[in-house]
Amino acid sequence: MLKPADLDFARWVKPGDTILCGQGTAEPRSLTRHLIAQADRLGPLRLFLGPVFSDSFPPTAPANLAFSGYCGIGRAAQLAKAGRLDILPVHYSDLERQFAAGLLPADVVLLQLSPPRPGRRHSLGLACDYTLAAARRARVVIAEVNEQVPWLHGGEIPGDLRIDAFVAAEALPLELPGAAIGERERQIGAHVGRYIPDGATLQMGIGSIPDAIMAGLLDRRDLGIHSGMIGDGVCDLIEAGIITNARKSIDAGVSVAGVLFGTRRLYDLADDNPAIRLAPPSYTHGLAVIGRLRDFIAINSAIEVDLTGQIGAEMVDGVYVGAVGGQLDFIRGAHASAGGRSIIALPATAKGGAVSRIVTSLGSGVVTTPRSDADIIVTEYGAAELRGCTLAERARRMIAIAAPQWRDDLEKAARPLLRSN
Repeated sequence: MLKPADLDFARWVKPGDTILCGQGTAEPRSLTRHLIAQADRLGPLRLFLGPVFSDSFPPTAPANLAFSGYCGIGRAAQLAKAGRLDILPVHYSDLERQFAAGLLPADVVLLQLSPPRPGRRHSLGLACDYTLAAARRARVVIAEVNEQVPWLHGGEIPGDLRIDAFVAAEALPLELPGAAIGERERQIGAHVGRYIPDGATLQMGIGSIPDAIMAGLLDRRDLGIHSGMIGDGVCDLIEAGIITNARKSIDAGVSVAGVLFGTRRLYDLADDNPAIRLAPPSYTHGLAVIGRLRDFIAINSAIEVDLTGQIGAEMVDGVYVGAVGGQLDFIRGAHASAGGRSIIALPATAKGGAVSRIVTSLGSGVVTTPRSDADIIVTEYGAAELRGCTLAERARRMIAIAAPQWRDDLEKAARPLLRSN
């Protein structure tokens, strides 16, 4: 096994190549750091990124590197703000298919793996996503083996995957601590909690609002997980016997997720734990799969929502900071689930109350989820149930959950819509 310092990328990389790196906590940081350090002598390259939580790809990265990706999450937003991130607007569920079909190129793939276990191969560890599909078609696959990466069921690499070089990690895997939960997040969590019955299967992201929602579910029973990602917010509920997955119609007894965005606590809980299983986007985000789950509750966020229910989750002030991601995948999955509901949870304002996030029209002009798919919108001021409502009634309900100081302005702007009733 090579040491990272002994890896000469000039042996593997050709000018003009597209290099795909593991995303988020699955970033193989030893490889990416040495790649950036050697970039000046490698010719023009393109790097495809997901969420970035490390300092590996600063806006000051060598000019011969071009960056593309499907989101501006985390430090990828710095690249977007600097005009160095070329955005691919795509549903997360479609990334795997596009890499598998060669519609998206990946000449070189950099993976992070756990060590093998007796009688078992290496595990993808912290992310079972589109990288495996890309690796199957790539000219070169280089794997960083990290002793501290957990071995996850469902993440064992296939026996026919060709890996050209194994490199020993020189850094611990990334950790993503939870954000602080304030009173506003608790209020949002309480409103969302009213829609989560015993036995429900949950999908949600990470951050202070999802953590606040999780913290308010300590009185529930037999909750399940089927999600694109999980964070430390699930740990308390698993350890308390609240997340059991006992009532799931498929994958009974097992929490299913695509990526782990958490800390050592989550990694240790998931390590070789048959009750937590990785699955690829075709499964975690698959409409046919989610539709088989009863009481599937999809909980996602947004940057802004207009009075008719159009949801924007991608841009702020012209800068790409979010993603199309899996939002619409999960929203439509919830609609296909018997008893399912879809919830968009967001604070009513930004910038200390100076900006309303309930708006008359989306400031970016970019619709992530159309109003025809909207179900429940939640802020700290309440919940607006939109399905089955006319445009005028939607506007009334959305104004009611806006921050009080913005309601008069929103009502004035909505008068033509309200008069149409």
